[in-house]
Amino acid sequence: MQDLASLVGVLATASLGLSAGALLAEAGVLVPFWRSESPESFLAWYKRYAALLLSFFGPLEVASGVLVVVATAFAWAGFLPGRFLFTACALLTVAVLASFPLYFRSANASFESGSIEEANVPSELQRWATWHWGRTILAIIAFLLSAVALAYPDGTPAVHEGTAANHQQLRPEEGSAEP
Repeated sequence: MQDLASLVGVLATASLGLSAGALLAEAGVLVPFWRSESPESFLAWYKRYAALLLSFFGPLEVASGVLVVVATAFAWAGFLPGRFLFTACALLTVAVLASFPLYFRSANASFESGSIEEANVPSELQRWATWHWGRTILAIIAFLLSAVALAYPDGTPAVHEGTAANHQQLRPEEGSAEP
């Protein structure tokens, strides 16, 4: 069971990293591109690619959510370290997922259908970008916390005790009893 828990922890962290990276790329590449287009051009582009965006981001976000919840369950069962960190990751990931029905579903639908008035597109894209940066930051934090949970199983960075003694063993001083 320990091996399965470890695998799920690694997969959760990897999927959170991929998800956060994809959201960051969307924020840094797609959103500026969309905002540089005329409303008419943007709406035509979005209508053409909306299904592709959903089919890429949807499964990635859901997989991250499922994996981090399972990792959290393993952590609480004692099979993975970092139960509070994984719990925080799960909560942050749920918040990222909740942003879709709270805001993005209707905004994206208005872009795809063209039901938004062209005059309102720039302000809606600004609102969209703000919401998107919020979920991107939450996703990045979730990824970092899960990485910390795996990297520091006891909750703290490794401290090398006896560093001075190790140093002396590597460079014994003259007259030292050390070989």
